[in-house]
Amino acid sequence: MPKRITTFCVALQLAMLLPAVSASTSSLAEQRLSGCLSCHGEDGRSQTPDVPSLGGQPAPYTLIQLFMFRERLRVAAPMNDDAKGLSDDDLQNMANAIAKLRPPMSPVETGDPQRLARGSALAEQNHCNICHRSDFSGQENVPRLANQREDYLLKTMRAYKTGARHAYDATMAEVLKPVDENDLGVLAYLLAHAQ
Repeated sequence: MPKRITTFCVALQLAMLLPAVSASTSSLAEQRLSGCLSCHGEDGRSQTPDVPSLGGQPAPYTLIQLFMFRERLRVAAPMNDDAKGLSDDDLQNMANAIAKLRPPMSPVETGDPQRLARGSALAEQNHCNICHRSDFSGQENVPRLANQREDYLLKTMRAYKTGARHAYDATMAEVLKPVDENDLGVLAYLLAHAQ
């Protein structure tokens, strides 16, 4: 429980650092956002391998990620370059605009019932369905995982597990450390097929 309190405190401190802004998107943020959507998907669903869908991400989560990219607390060359020079207002405006994008749609096929059942059991065992919500839609500073690209989910979980990706707290690394490679794949499958 203390880790969740720490996560909330970090998110609250970050939110207090960034001033409140109007709902309208600044021209710089608009220009940058259109570039973002060319990779992340104009319809809210990425068609680019290993690149996440942005549609439906909670604004507080997106704000934190953009801040981390700008400050190089999270390193991914294209994202660091794109966030460079953005003001706090720009970050907030982009996060608000992304939150308004439609979430990715559920896949047409329902998926393999056995893998989905195993994935649901793993999600419950590892409490994914608590922080990310029972429908994996995310909340506040916790990302939406439902219907995310399966390849991106697997890549990200592997990166958290190995320590190659760092968040603003260690929760994901701790949760994923004991999960084996096969189960990571099953979790990614479940989340990509969330109904």
